[in-house]
Amino acid sequence: MAISPKPPSATGTGEGGRRGSRRWPELWSPGRSDLCFATTNRQGALLDLVDRCDAVVVIGSTNSSNTRALVQLANEAGCKRVVWINRADELPSDLTGTVGVTAGASAPEEVVDAVIRALDPTYGVEPVRHTDEDEYFPPPRNLRDLLHAIRGFSALGFAAPARTTHLDDRGIDASDALAALDQVGPVS
Repeated sequence: MAISPKPPSATGTGEGGRRGSRRWPELWSPGRSDLCFATTNRQGALLDLVDRCDAVVVIGSTNSSNTRALVQLANEAGCKRVVWINRADELPSDLTGTVGVTAGASAPEEVVDAVIRALDPTYGVEPVRHTDEDEYFPPPRNLRDLLHAIRGFSALGFAAPARTTHLDDRGIDASDALAALDQVGPVS
């Protein structure tokens, strides 16, 4: 088995993986389906848009393996210009034509939105969806139990008849939940 601190790209494991397989024929490495779905989907969307772009802006930290893989993939795909930034104020002023924007999986949505606003696209924005992300990560059991308990207490507090309804958290975006928590403020 080979262990690597960085994700392989959606197009394969790269030359390092091929060299390792030649040297050690019994070497096992995970398949592409084992990649993080967010990484795979972002790399696929990048490949879908790179041919239509004069430049691609990749948003993410310089220590992010996922972001580094996006930069490498854009270059390998023949993108004329690849700009790697962490914040909107790092955008170069000479970007022209069609500019693609992608981000590493850990880049905050607000930063992506700020970059798009800073680019001030003349002809609007065309989202590129490589696939629908329908992965579901349920909240931890103790958090689900807490949510059910809060529902029960709030029903008691408002003298409403107790209802046992199933809490469906599939429609709640993580970014929306975090924004709601920010509005509540710290608990003292």
